[in-house]
Amino acid sequence: MFEKMIDSLPYVLTICDTEGVIIYMNDKSAELFEPDGGRELIGKNLLDCHPEPSRSKLEEMLKNKITNTYTIEKKGKKKIIHQTPWYEDGEYKGFVEMSFIIPEGMPHFVRE
Repeated sequence: MFEKMIDSLPYVLTICDTEGVIIYMNDKSAELFEPDGGRELIGKNLLDCHPEPSRSKLEEMLKNKITNTYTIEKKGKKKIIHQTPWYEDGEYKGFVEMSFIIPEGMPHFVRE
């Protein structure tokens, strides 16, 4: 029902199962990872796509169900990466990774 809307969102969304096997990529994810195979990566394990120390970090996240959020800069663009476990009816199902470009001059508000 929401797949068409999710595919059109302006951020990268990749979903894996509890073992790290990619089960979904939206359009932006397939586009970003096109040099590595794009949607052909569905069914492949994320652990095989990452060198150390990223691989060990992913193994820890999958095992301990911990969230990981950080920023990177590539080709002059700053991005936020958010990796978090997902659940269905309270059962751990794997991880979702979302990433998007951080707009230059993005305002920051402190609300109390």
